[in-house]
Amino acid sequence: MCLSSAALLAGCDWDTLNPKGVIGAQEKSLILTSTYAMLLVVIPVCILTLVFAWHYRQSNTSAEYLPKWSHSNKIEVIIWAVPSLIILFLAVLTYQTCHSLDPYKPLEAEANVKPIHVEVVALDWKWLFIYPDEGIATVNQMAMPVNTPVDFRITSDSVMNSFFIPQLGTMIYAMAGMQTQLHLIANEAGDFQGESSNFSGRGFSDMRFRALAMPADQYSAWVEKVKASSEQLDSASYPKLAAPSEANPVEYFSHVDATLFDDIVAKYNNGMVMDKSTGKMLHMQQSAMSDMNMKE
Repeated sequence: MCLSSAALLAGCDWDTLNPKGVIGAQEKSLILTSTYAMLLVVIPVCILTLVFAWHYRQSNTSAEYLPKWSHSNKIEVIIWAVPSLIILFLAVLTYQTCHSLDPYKPLEAEANVKPIHVEVVALDWKWLFIYPDEGIATVNQMAMPVNTPVDFRITSDSVMNSFFIPQLGTMIYAMAGMQTQLHLIANEAGDFQGESSNFSGRGFSDMRFRALAMPADQYSAWVEKVKASSEQLDSASYPKLAAPSEANPVEYFSHVDATLFDDIVAKYNNGMVMDKSTGKMLHMQQSAMSDMNMKE
């Protein structure tokens, strides 16, 4: 049984336990700390089960036999106090990390570098990445400079989905008519797998993308490579891209409508989108004026 389990696990990717960013590293620490705390109960219970079974076996005539035994204060204290202390420890740990690992919490302080902004749209069955500051868009591939925070705004133009880059940390949902936020950072260069972690239909298994972390000069070159594409993404060409497709190849768009992401959110909300500065729902014109005021 053990050998067969090991053989099955040998084919698994342990990306979550091989983090390449500060958020992923903190989440790995949380997972391991919680596991070790729970093993403080699990391991002794497993060992004592075998010890008791051996010690009180029928052939061991020297074992004390107490057919009328019913209570022990010492045992009661142990079986209640130890789990209670572990639960208290996990509760404090969970409370602290719920705040320190809040996906809406910006990471500028972690890097002292201006973040890049990426708008993410979950489609059937592919991922659309819009870079509003660069005016470009890609499908099933994104890039980021190393040691630079990435501020994600995430939505869906289909069923509910989940956005996840295991080696960078934090899975978060993508939902039509809503926009969630996520802040990640890659502290090492690499080619990381991103995926959908929420079943979304026939093409779910191929709904993957590559997240490329690279030095700043290579990131600039990547942006120029995307800008050299002959394809553009606007309200006229978007419906074709949004149509269901499986195992979609990487695509580059040298130009994207500045309001495309907000248009996708607004079409499920009677023309309303979330204001970036206040988090309140506003009509698109009001939101655009708020963005202009923020830039000024």
